Amino acid sequence: MTGHLRRGRPWLRPTLRLRLTLLNGVLLVGAGAILVLLAWLLVGDALRPTDELHAGNTVVLANGETMDARQWQQQLVHSASRELLAKGLVALLAISVVGVAGAYAVAGRSLRSLHRVTSTARRLGEETLDQRIRYTGTDDEVAELADTFDAMLDRIGEAFEAQKRFVANASHELRTPLAVMRTEIDVTLADDEADVAELRRMGIVVRDASERANGLVDALLVLARSEAQSGGRLGRKLPVDLADGVSAALSAVRVEATRLKLEVVTKLDPAPVVGDPGLLERLAGNLVENAVRYNHLHGRLWVRTSADAEQVCLVVGNTGFEVEQVDVPGLFEPFRRGGRERTGARGSGLGLSIVRAVCDAHGGTVNAVAQPGGGLEVTVTLPAARTTPVLAAPAAVGTGPSNAVR
Repeated sequence: MTGHLRRGRPWLRPTLRLRLTLLNGVLLVGAGAILVLLAWLLVGDALRPTDELHAGNTVVLANGETMDARQWQQQLVHSASRELLAKGLVALLAISVVGVAGAYAVAGRSLRSLHRVTSTARRLGEETLDQRIRYTGTDDEVAELADTFDAMLDRIGEAFEAQKRFVANASHELRTPLAVMRTEIDVTLADDEADVAELRRMGIVVRDASERANGLVDALLVLARSEAQSGGRLGRKLPVDLADGVSAALSAVRVEATRLKLEVVTKLDPAPVVGDPGLLERLAGNLVENAVRYNHLHGRLWVRTSADAEQVCLVVGNTGFEVEQVDVPGLFEPFRRGGRERTGARGSGLGLSIVRAVCDAHGGTVNAVAQPGGGLEVTVTLPAARTTPVLAAPAAVGTGPSNAVR
């Protein structure tokens, strides 16, 4: 397509180089014309000495001829003016030609880096994203453009690599439950003596694997939806109390928290925000379920919500296995589980990625701090709603559904 566009362009088009050349030529010709006119006027004024003589004065020429002084002055001014104009116009034409040619060459040299930017952009593709301009000329506007273009390519390259890793990880995660289902079905069908108990066992395994695949697909859709609304481009904006979402999330994990004999400490003050209720509920659910899933027997779970005139805070902390602080930023990357990737871990590794995407979509931030002795404390900060806060949500732990994943 690029080559087709090049062939379709007219031979003479208003390029930046041509416009700079024409501008320089116009300025040069205009300045030269003003100088010629000024010289013509000055010469005309300088050649009028007889204006101060009395009428009837004469001058004797070199050939002995006598002529009236005023008539001689008129001939001299006319001859000098005509010669000055002729030679001045010739000099102006020569200077203009040389100046325009020089301006065209200088403009071409100055815009050479822009041509490098254009040619690099034309060569770019999925397999050539490592190419850069690497401008080494004068530190001017062209250098700034080239550096900006290189920085943009760096960001695009990182995004492509992250996308490749994401697709590879997602494919691996989806392939695992599908392989389990097919293996169970093939083994059972190959067994001619399989009884009802064996069929029921196969059904349970297939159901569990399908639930895992369904949960992963659901999480991927939520992540894509959240990232599509990043930067505050929310499709829905409704008043929501974040404390209500936390209360529902605690109710959803009540059975698991009871099984682990966790000490649950809550302080749920009103936390009014404006945003997408579904995404905010998923944010709270992911944090609370992660805090339970990655906890240990007789561990602790603490949740706090608070608000002031400017922002709302949600803090979810838990005890659990030790996490190095340097590994904490990686927890918010897709398919990362406590510094581990995929194998031997629970969940899909998308929980905190979804939390970060939801925070970004609502104009907020999320930070995590590794706890001494093990565990993690995550703090979410969102812009506060400009409305009257609703009543505080109860700090009870009950029953309810949950789709949170990590």
